Amino acid sequence: MNILNATFHLISSGDAILWDIVALSLRISLSATLIAAFFAIPIGTALAMGRFTGRKVIIMFSSSLMALPPVVVGLAIYLLLSRSGPLGEYGLLFTPTAMIIAQSVLIFPIILALTTEAVSPLEKNYRRLLNSVDASIWFRLKILIVDARFSIFTAVLAGFGRAIAEVGAVIIVGGNIAGSTRVMTTTIALETSKGNLELALALGIILVMLAVGVNSVMHIFKSLGQKYHGVLR
Repeated sequence: MNILNATFHLISSGDAILWDIVALSLRISLSATLIAAFFAIPIGTALAMGRFTGRKVIIMFSSSLMALPPVVVGLAIYLLLSRSGPLGEYGLLFTPTAMIIAQSVLIFPIILALTTEAVSPLEKNYRRLLNSVDASIWFRLKILIVDARFSIFTAVLAGFGRAIAEVGAVIIVGGNIAGSTRVMTTTIALETSKGNLELALALGIILVMLAVGVNSVMHIFKSLGQKYHGVLR
């Protein structure tokens, strides 16, 4: 009971260490999500539009990348950013930038696959119409992305949910440095091992609340996507 009281006191009192960790976690995960979405949404839409040899293989491969082990991704990026690696001269290892790169790589396949899945049925519905007006590739991309916006936003939220809960890759490339690269998940692991359950539990509660919030918003946008599916607005 004392642990719970101390936990809720940490949350309600605006503890600087606690909320700095939360803020850093959100900043890193939001940045990674925006970067991944910037590339994954147009590529996923283009895959849904494309009619070329090997398209199905590419879609299957991109979907399989959703199961990438985080620690393997973390190791690969560690090797790239380490001093002996090809990008070592930039000194990015054990920085928030390295963590953003790791999370972006992890969630890119998620947003890509879900975007392709969302846009594919719309592309089939609009193909004849767009062909009849000789629409350019860029116009087709714009129309399909706008019309699938609710489903695509759901894909982006799924990516963010994956990023904010990541621990394996970010602890490898970030180093879990206090005040610099220590995020919610890595702090929970560290503080639990040290026996500081109050801070670990407080961060765990906030993380669960974020997960519930993200899933609730995802459900809303999924419903909107089904309601307006195939309707140009």
